Amino acid sequence: MSAEPSFKRRHPEPVQQVKKRRDAALNALVQGVPYIQFLGVEFDRRGDELTALLRFDDKLIGNPILPALHGGAIAAFLEITAIIELSWSLIWADMESGVLDLATLEAGKLPRLPKTIDFTVDYLRSGLPRDAYARARVARSGRRYASVNVEAWQDKRTRLFTQATGHFLMPDKA
Repeated sequence: MSAEPSFKRRHPEPVQQVKKRRDAALNALVQGVPYIQFLGVEFDRRGDELTALLRFDDKLIGNPILPALHGGAIAAFLEITAIIELSWSLIWADMESGVLDLATLEAGKLPRLPKTIDFTVDYLRSGLPRDAYARARVARSGRRYASVNVEAWQDKRTRLFTQATGHFLMPDKA
């Protein structure tokens, strides 16, 4: 009688294939929102952590006398960061479990994005005319509702210039 197991163990994917798949999935998600390109927001992925980058552009100035970034551009940057982080966490889980594949994302069949219920921004200091960075943290994510916190800085990670909290209606799993 043979003692061989009745299942076959799946070999792990090479790390470069995993990175390529994750980067392509993030790129597909970001490219699916035209306003992200309009503002010039980019995302840097390190493992499952995302950092958003808002490159400085003169069109983002709200007060030319100071000069300072426009509050609406800052709020949009933070909201985009929160939505992409929340969507990325959902896509990440679906991709790792095999529910979602890269071919689906590359074909433009993106999952629906969460819808903003409310978004509160705390402007701690003026946004200077330079690049800004932000990171979001999903505080709670359930079937119907999610809460996300976002922090943004410019020169020094510990010196925030704005922060926000958002609540989102989660898309139906269809």
